[in-house]
Amino acid sequence: MTEFAFTCTGVRADPYAAGPTLVFRLRITAAGDAPVHAIALRCQIRIEPARRGYGPAEAEGLADLFGERSRWGNTLQPVQFAQVSVMVPSFTGETETDLVVPCTYDMDIAATRYFEALAEGEVPLLMLFSGTAFTGDAGFRVEPVPWDREATYRMPVAVWREMVEQHFPGCGWLRLPRDTMDELLAFRSRHALASWEATVRALLDAAGPPPQDPPGPVRLGAILPRLTERAAP
Repeated sequence: MTEFAFTCTGVRADPYAAGPTLVFRLRITAAGDAPVHAIALRCQIRIEPARRGYGPAEAEGLADLFGERSRWGNTLQPVQFAQVSVMVPSFTGETETDLVVPCTYDMDIAATRYFEALAEGEVPLLMLFSGTAFTGDAGFRVEPVPWDREATYRMPVAVWREMVEQHFPGCGWLRLPRDTMDELLAFRSRHALASWEATVRALLDAAGPPPQDPPGPVRLGAILPRLTERAAP
């Protein structure tokens, strides 16, 4: 069987994609001089959160994923990011190819919440490879890509933020059930509101200001006389 090795050499945000998309650059090495006609390659990408440190603000943002920092020894487990496929064209020895990874800004997705909680630094990723290789000098033979092929990569957080900003500049993302969206659309139509921002703003204004903090607990000493004082007859 041909020995394959995989290395991730970089990542960029695709500015021309219809939706948020990251493009990882892969270097593939095949031992020996036998030509590789093609590889039907599959790649599973995981986030390995235990392989970096976190500031106080980042830890607070990750609390809904991993709980309090005191529990991270048990809860800081890998997070599934993506599973994609690519067809690698023919090569001999070594080649490079792009691995295109469509992303989402859905904050209900664990990977997105993880990325959003990070202020700076890098995201530790683990890429797990599998698939089918077509190799051979005369004709071709079919070989599996061994399941133990993997590569690590530390993706800059800035690349993720650049990608999100290209498609959602200065915005957040909120997913709602269809019936709630229908009610919001009906509300927007009834009030002839120009945008979803105006619709949400109108609902917030109608709800009124946030409630004031309740007064602190009443101290008994402020009402009852002290033991050294005499009560009025």
